[in-house]
This record gives sequence, structure tokens and C-alpha cells, in this order.
Amino acid sequence: MNEKFFKGNSMIYKILIANRGEIAVRIVRACKDLHIKNVAIYTEPDKESLHVKVADEAYEIGKDPIKGYLDAARIVEVAKACGADAIHPGYGFLSENYEFAKMVEDAGLTFIGPKSEVILKMGNKNIARNLMHKNGIPVVPGTEALNKESIETIKLEAEKIGYPVILKASGGGGGRGIREVWDPADLESSYESCKREAKAFFNNDEVFMEKLIVKPRHIEFQILGDNYGNLIHLCERDCSIQRRHQKVIEIAPCPTISEDLRKRMGVAAVAAAKAVGYTNAGTIEFLLDDYNNFYFMEMNTRIQVEHGVTEEIVGVDLISRQIRIASGEILDIDQTEVKPQGVAIEARITAENVWKNFAPSPGKITGYFPALGPGVRVDSHMYQGYSIPPFYDSLVAKLIVKARSYDLAVSKLERALDEFTIEGVRTTLPFLLAISKRRHFRRGFFDTSYIEERLQDILENTHDHNQENKEEVIAAITAAIQKVKSSRENR
Repeated sequence: MNEKFFKGNSMIYKILIANRGEIAVRIVRACKDLHIKNVAIYTEPDKESLHVKVADEAYEIGKDPIKGYLDAARIVEVAKACGADAIHPGYGFLSENYEFAKMVEDAGLTFIGPKSEVILKMGNKNIARNLMHKNGIPVVPGTEALNKESIETIKLEAEKIGYPVILKASGGGGGRGIREVWDPADLESSYESCKREAKAFFNNDEVFMEKLIVKPRHIEFQILGDNYGNLIHLCERDCSIQRRHQKVIEIAPCPTISEDLRKRMGVAAVAAAKAVGYTNAGTIEFLLDDYNNFYFMEMNTRIQVEHGVTEEIVGVDLISRQIRIASGEILDIDQTEVKPQGVAIEARITAENVWKNFAPSPGKITGYFPALGPGVRVDSHMYQGYSIPPFYDSLVAKLIVKARSYDLAVSKLERALDEFTIEGVRTTLPFLLAISKRRHFRRGFFDTSYIEERLQDILENTHDHNQENKEEVIAAITAAIQKVKSSRENR
């Protein structure tokens, strides 16, 4: 599939990037590929970050490490003052904030993403699942928002659905605001805990409940649509390798689903996007059970962290396409042209100490030697001498490999992880390497419980010369896993 070259006749001339870290660097590079001026913003702790160094312009938006990136009014003000005519939100922060998108639109600027009213519809998971149900998209059995219900009513709803159930924040994402409930005795405390976390992270404590699909695969479809009704999917990603509902490794395409299932899920994904009049890049996420039944889970109205694996297999620069669509270009790719070539795998490298329950590990990078070679890509904002601030997500790099087959891609991933070196801080590189060597992973036999159920084995095979108290950590994890298993077996 060949993309037409962007001819520079865009209505967009300068883009302010309302984000930081590797995604901000990624957007800067896309802007430069398209000969579009770009503007970085940063808070005081981020002044030495790579996105500040590579952007055409950069402006400080505050001393507070977090509040600056969430100050919608200030960001729009800076965009207008520097002559930007568009804002790209990246992922996280304000990327799925309806009010921010509306503020950008009302200021006469272009929001590089879907329309604000679509974000409003799909940003609330409960509204989204009801909309999907009305349009014939299969959804997991569940409830409306529960906040106005008594705990007695909530318990009755859980009994109707059948345990185990899962509580979810309506405005949540990124693995936050989620509680699994296996025992009726835990429902009330889990509900209150879920509400508190939802309020803290999303300023919205609305919670709903669904049937917990046990050990599903997490399959998502990349959606791309223009402003004229043309909408396609760019194949699927398998995001089942997770820890605490946070994605760790992503694969495109899924190594185990049939072509027939891929087509059916793809049709459903496009139908879901059309149901809300979706434009720009987005993701439809499904849960897939052991019987190949799939259920709509949520829609992410933004670019995803793992978008790179899709780019590698279909040959489409998604960030550039976001910008081109936002500038009014017609999507020139038909669904019949979308044919994945090879397999791509992404491993998220985070600055965390595996031996201290994955605690964040900020600090100065004293050595940085990313993996290289054919079919290897690294998206990162790291460089030697950079100090990782303690205030943000611990993602420091995304290692993406591509090969002709899944087996060859896993071999390339193993080699690249072994070659990748980050010194000065603790990272999950050894942990990821241990996963890449596991037999079940290589054969594609995994679901969302993979890390949880094999954590002891993975840690025992995690070789880290800096490891601390390895035996004690493994013993504690073994005891915790056994306790959970025993609890479930007794029900």
C-alpha cells in the first residue's frame, strides 16, 4: 500500500503539542516530515526533556510538574500567542478531555483528533457501551451507572450478572478505576475504592459493573476516518500481555485468531466507529473469550501508545495521517488495500524496580544504548545524561520489532531486549527479556492473566545483576498468588 505524498497545501501551518515525553517527540518528527512548524510545551521539571530540545519552539507553561500539562486554558492561550493553528493532544493528559477539545474548537483552532461531541459520547464508558448495544455491537452484560443506587441494589445487580464481576470507572482508562470482585463480601469495599480512585484520577466517580470475562484476550482495532464519511480499520493488535490492567507487550496482528474472526471483528469495529460518526484515529477495544465470542469493551478517542506496531505492518504513518485528516484531506486508502505484512511486537520499557514490586525508579541516565539492526525501532525521549523526573508515567522507551512471522519476531525481540542497555536507573528490560524467552509466549498461548499466573516463573528467570532480595521477593509473590488461587478455588 502506498501513501500519497503530502504536498504541503495543508490548512495547518503550526502545531502545538499538548503533551510530553516520547509521544511529543513522535509528533514533532511527524510535523517535520510534513514541513509543519511545531511547538513544545513543558513544565519546569521537563525543561531538559528531548521533546523540548527537538521542537522548533518550546514554552514553559508552569512550575508544577502535572498541573501545567492539565491547564487547558493556558495551553490554548500559548497556542494562540505563538501563532499555532492546531493542537495535537497525544495520549494521556487532556487527549480524551471533551472540555479541552471544545475549548480548542471554540478558540478557532484545529483539534487533531475526533470532534468534541464524539469524545463526550465515547469518553464515558457506560454511555459508550449503551450506544454500542443499540447499534447491534456485542457488549459484556452489565449495568448502568451505579452511583445513585444503594449498596443493597448493587449487590442484587451483581447476583443477577453472576460472580465474578468487574467494577469500572465510567470516565476511566489506562488501567485505573477498575476492581475485580470474586466474593460478594468484597463488593462494597471494592465499590467504594473504585469510586475514590475514579474521582482522584478522572474527577468523575461514576462507576458501573460488568460480568468479568475470565482470562480473555484483549484485541483492539485501529480505526482511521476522514471528515467525509470514509472510515476503515488498519487491522488488530493483541494487547493481552498486561500487568494490573496495564499493557506490557503488544502484537500486530494477533498471532492466533483466524482470518474469518479477524474479518468479523473488523466489520464490528468499523460499525462501532460509524455509529458515532468517528473521524481521525481511534481504537475499538474488544474482549475475546475461549469460544471466540467477542465483546465491545471501550473506544479510545486518541492515538494509542502502541500505534507503532500497526504502522509497521500496514505501512501507514498514523501521526501524519491524523494531521492530514485534521487539515481536510480525504482518506485515500480503501479497506481492500489494508493487508498486513509480517508481524510487529512492541515491548514497553519502564523505569521500574521489578524487585520492589515495580516501584518507579527515577534518576539520571548514565548510559543509553538502544537496540539497533534490521526490523528494530525505538521510540523514546531518553538520552545519556537525561534525568527521569519522578512525577510522570514511568514509560521510558518503546522497543518495536518486525519480522516475517510471529516466531521470527519473538526471536528478534529477544535479541533486541538483550542488546538494549539503560544504565543509571532500574528498568523492566530484564523482566521483558524473561517473558520473551517463555515457551507459551513464543507459541502465542496467552491471555490477560498471563503475567499474573506466571509471575513467579518469569521472576525466577529474570536475570538482573542489580537485583535485590530476589529470593524474598519471589517467596512473597508465590504466597500471594497461592492465596488468590485458594480463595478462587474455595468459591
